[in-house]
Amino acid sequence: MYSAYPISLISLLLSVPVDAYRDQCYNLDTKYEGSDFFKGWDFFTGSDPTHGYVTQAEQPFSKIQMFSLLTRHIRYVDESVAKASRLIAEQAYGPAYMGVDHNSTLDPAHSGRKSVRISSQKSWTHGLFLADISHMPGGICGTWPAFWLLGPDWPNHGEIDVIEGVNQQSDNLMSLHTSANCTMPNKGNEQLGTVTSEQCDGTLNNYAGCGSTAQAGSATYGKSFNSNGGGVYATEWTSAHIKIWFFPQRAIPFDIRRGHPDPNSWPTPQSIFQGSSSCNIDAHFSNQSVVFDTTFCGDYAGGVWGNDGGVCSKGGTLSCEQFVARNPGAFKDA
Repeated sequence: MYSAYPISLISLLLSVPVDAYRDQCYNLDTKYEGSDFFKGWDFFTGSDPTHGYVTQAEQPFSKIQMFSLLTRHIRYVDESVAKASRLIAEQAYGPAYMGVDHNSTLDPAHSGRKSVRISSQKSWTHGLFLADISHMPGGICGTWPAFWLLGPDWPNHGEIDVIEGVNQQSDNLMSLHTSANCTMPNKGNEQLGTVTSEQCDGTLNNYAGCGSTAQAGSATYGKSFNSNGGGVYATEWTSAHIKIWFFPQRAIPFDIRRGHPDPNSWPTPQSIFQGSSSCNIDAHFSNQSVVFDTTFCGDYAGGVWGNDGGVCSKGGTLSCEQFVARNPGAFKDA
């Protein structure tokens, strides 16, 4: 059993529509699972564009152009280091595993904690993306995990955040980030989640984008997600909309289990981003690769440290970076 930060990914299926406008019938295009899970991914080792507390080598990345790289505190490692450090593992008939270093006590003024960030070598424009996840690194102070889709030129090719959260957050945040001139209409009456912003321009409002917080109490993120056995996140991306569903393990639709997903038969999604005259989806989203990563602190987790109810900083004076550096054991099950 691997005991670091376990994201257990049973399978990630990427499907393409046979007829995206008639019956939404999908055929399987790509599948990542079992002993072949990590084939077809690039291990990112560049500077963390979100200023997370991990260490890395210096390599260019398009999103860096949008951020000031004053801090470099996260160590994204390559595949060989990840395997040697037991940060990743795969097995023929079980889930793949991604973790973080939970052994090293660090100097918060220097190198950060080892972690993994992978991006699919393939990219897609439109499709149905299914991720079967049994455990995520959420609900622990200092963490910032994400499952997302990203184009090669941010923000011009767009960003779709399917799973994102920080610290002890309990409900998942789903969001889009685009270039200018994209505002999503509020579809709160057609989704389970609560709309947090309609402005998708990723350069505004501290890069927040447009988004929705998942329905409270639905075990979509963090500790409740893990204690409930995880589930399947499904993201449908067409010219007309981007929809995100979450299905707990006990409620995964039969059509997904038998390999013939039919979004038209599914219940209300957690979030729906509807294309309209105020945002042409095809003009803002294309050539997206799939990304999994966990960083620490940074613009989001560090930015709300002490301000999100004070849960993580309560009773002490440690900054987010100091907490992450000095408490490796906190991330054993991150």
